[in-house]
Amino acid sequence: MISVVVLSRKCHVNPDNVATPIAASLGDLTTLAVLSAICSLFYAAQGKQPWLAPVVITVFVLLLPFWAYTSYRNNYTRDVLCNGWTPVISAMVISSIGGLILDFTVVAFDGIAVFQPVINGVGGNLVAVQASRLSTALHKVSRPGILPAGIFSGCPNVLTSFCTKDLSSRTSRVLILLVLPGHLIFIYTISLLKAGHTSLTPRFVALYLAAALLQVLILLYIANWMVHYMWRKATDPDHAAIPYLTAIGDLIGTTLLAGVFIFLWAIGDRDTDVGD
Repeated sequence: MISVVVLSRKCHVNPDNVATPIAASLGDLTTLAVLSAICSLFYAAQGKQPWLAPVVITVFVLLLPFWAYTSYRNNYTRDVLCNGWTPVISAMVISSIGGLILDFTVVAFDGIAVFQPVINGVGGNLVAVQASRLSTALHKVSRPGILPAGIFSGCPNVLTSFCTKDLSSRTSRVLILLVLPGHLIFIYTISLLKAGHTSLTPRFVALYLAAALLQVLILLYIANWMVHYMWRKATDPDHAAIPYLTAIGDLIGTTLLAGVFIFLWAIGDRDTDVGD
């Protein structure tokens, strides 16, 4: 990630536009790769070396105070160490609710599984870009706890969030314009690879795109309020806003996607692919 930020600056590209989505994507990819490798190792050693897992856990527990002390001594990581637990744990709880909805829905609709990472990934990355840009703009002119002049401190108006000439509103409109083309590319890719169990009928595509657009609109509106609210409460949005927003995006996206499948089933779209 340090390389991404440095290269972005050298190429005269705003790191807020690229670093956050790449961090999220690489985080998911790295987590899955490392988790699968470690699980394969422990599974293979389960019968032959039963001592391996307890030893690894013990080593990590013993190293925990050292890493906590090292992080506390660094001025840039001390605040995250002391105050970063609440948003991360809260985000895990919110995402778990979305996981329960997905677990309930995927039993009836197999096709939802392939679209869930797409709708949540696109929405989460777009709102993360917006939150990062808003936070950077605030850091340039003020410090946490003091809102710059001219920024509304309460719940923002929908029109001011999307229809004005200020930078955040223009950025929101650009991100909204990326939703439909981005999802159409992913839908075409899914169809080309013959992935999933859902017939890509015009009715399904229209409802899916409407759900994706509604998800991003809600997330961008929440981001506009949440970043300024956290700043007013002297909380750095860089540490707290993105975990909340991506988790809320998972919950909203999964809920809307489940609603699309349930609605299609209710109006008679009951081919063997949509729900079997």
